[in-house]
Amino acid sequence: MTRQCKTAILISGSGSNLQAFIDAVNCGDLDLKISVVFSNNPDAYGLRRAEDAGIATACIQHSDYLDRESFDNAVIAELDRFEPDLLILAGFMRILSPAFVQHYAGKILNIHPALLPMYPGLNTHQRVLDSGDKWHGSTVHFVTEELDAGPRILQGRIATIEGETADELQQRVQSIEHQIYPQAANWVGSGRVRFLNGDVWIDGECAGEPEVLTF
Repeated sequence: MTRQCKTAILISGSGSNLQAFIDAVNCGDLDLKISVVFSNNPDAYGLRRAEDAGIATACIQHSDYLDRESFDNAVIAELDRFEPDLLILAGFMRILSPAFVQHYAGKILNIHPALLPMYPGLNTHQRVLDSGDKWHGSTVHFVTEELDAGPRILQGRIATIEGETADELQQRVQSIEHQIYPQAANWVGSGRVRFLNGDVWIDGECAGEPEVLTF
């Protein structure tokens, strides 16, 4: 019997994506072991979600450190106590240092609310509406040193609706994220998806493009 993929989930706020992972594990849809939920914010509601689910928590405040590198080194030391096979960034509002990314190379996943490589950065929903795009969605990708530029694993997309607001579009995209993020993580945890030489490999083949699900 193969060992479950030990997973650390990093949050800064309410933890809605974290809750999607917890629910997927409880329903038997996700074959990961959530070993720890880490936050840089002691008031993050996601820490309470983790505690209610019986998951270990850890918190280190970035404001206690002089620079990003020293904070990241402290986070590495804390996370390594749990020996994670996979790190899930679920609303973790910190830009990771190169040393952090290198330490966990090929083991960090992020989800970005856009169909990357379109619209990296912030305010993606309004930018999509302003551009009149037909499709919008979210992308699960491996994390590399370049922000929002790591190789893509899975995208979920929805058709935009004429006249909807950015907040309404954001809510619809978030509902997709809660489905595709655990699914992509499960693929990585099971070994179906791998990070190799800077590329995503799916089922033993180098994938130039991500899998795409239309909702």
